[in-house]
Amino acid sequence: MSLSPALYATWSPRLLGLLRIILGFLFLQHGTAKLFGAPHVAMFDGLQLFSLMGAAGVIELVGGSLLLLGLFTRPVAFILSGQMAAAYFIAHAPAGFLPILNGGEMAVMYCFTFLYFAIAGAGAYSLDGLRGKAGAA
Repeated sequence: MSLSPALYATWSPRLLGLLRIILGFLFLQHGTAKLFGAPHVAMFDGLQLFSLMGAAGVIELVGGSLLLLGLFTRPVAFILSGQMAAAYFIAHAPAGFLPILNGGEMAVMYCFTFLYFAIAGAGAYSLDGLRGKAGAA
């Protein structure tokens, strides 16, 4: 069974936009958990703003919000991809090579999904699209 190329052309940017929105929302939660304690994650109790984890929280809060809105998607996604690569090598890789064993699977997934958005753009439903930026829709 072959699906119409028009179907792919119509739905690819829409699903890309939906993926960006969901990814931004999930990432935003990391920032709010670290900086505001909501949702509460015990390991972030007593987190200092001027620490590596505090800086990560700020990047996650701002970056997740911008990604959710689809604003400055490509540069934001590139920065977030780098943050997740650093998180993997700082927090997970020292515990072993394989992400499934060192707990780094999500850091790797975030890293490469953000890298994809840095190249592909925002997709549909984005402020970049309203601004007329290429790759937004």
